[in-house]
Amino acid sequence: MKIDVKRSALVRPAAATPAVSLWNSNVDLVVPNFHTPSVYFYRPTGAADFFDAAVLKAALGRALVPFYPMAGRLKRDEDGRIEIDCNAEGVLFVEAESDGQVDEYGDFAPTLELRRLIPAVDYTQGISTYPLLVLQVTHFKCGGVSLGVGMQHHVADGFSGLHFINAWSDMARGLPLALEPFIDRTLLRARDPPQPQFKHIEYQPPPAMKSAATPTPQPTSGGGKAAPPAEEAAVSIFRLTRDQVVALKAKSKDGGNTVSYSSYEMLAG
Repeated sequence: MKIDVKRSALVRPAAATPAVSLWNSNVDLVVPNFHTPSVYFYRPTGAADFFDAAVLKAALGRALVPFYPMAGRLKRDEDGRIEIDCNAEGVLFVEAESDGQVDEYGDFAPTLELRRLIPAVDYTQGISTYPLLVLQVTHFKCGGVSLGVGMQHHVADGFSGLHFINAWSDMARGLPLALEPFIDRTLLRARDPPQPQFKHIEYQPPPAMKSAATPTPQPTSGGGKAAPPAEEAAVSIFRLTRDQVVALKAKSKDGGNTVSYSSYEMLAG
């Protein structure tokens, strides 16, 4: 299938937006530096303005005003931490045509062929050089259309990404923004110094793996014997056969119990 790129342009917000640096939470920084790909397919509707590029770009510019971080670029602060530079440099919008048909993609299973419907991103020139959002509208010979989206994961996850796509769609149809995006991520900033309200055992080191044998009490200066030091943990290994597990499950039915337990539940208690 041949795909020809006809035009490409950077679409900027239609109005002035805050020129700020957007702090990223630790959760935002966990993901690698890449654009999450997705492709949406649409059957022809017969409408004269079906996926009209001028309408889409105008609506995109309006959508980028409330969703202004989408039009920014990544950068590093003085400590090397990645943040979003909300500089309104714009998102990439590509118009393409194909001599194929939508049905040629079969069940739309993810393949490398589908990646041709999304603009490629050059990561070799540094994080500040590429758009955080790249879009490609491809018109097929059958009249159908695909919308390829590459969205940088630092700027949006799946839920907020769909929020943007839906808002753009609404604006292209002349509808107002239904839900304002929440931009401030500092609610997820850790307090400095930390102020834990309760013990987080999941962040504590595991207990020392010590023998279950009781240490011999040592004599004290008064002639008596001191109590042995408290063990941090006792370790024992039990080897159970399949027949023993089956017997435990059968015993759990005593007394008219009708609940069935898995092997893990039987052994973990």
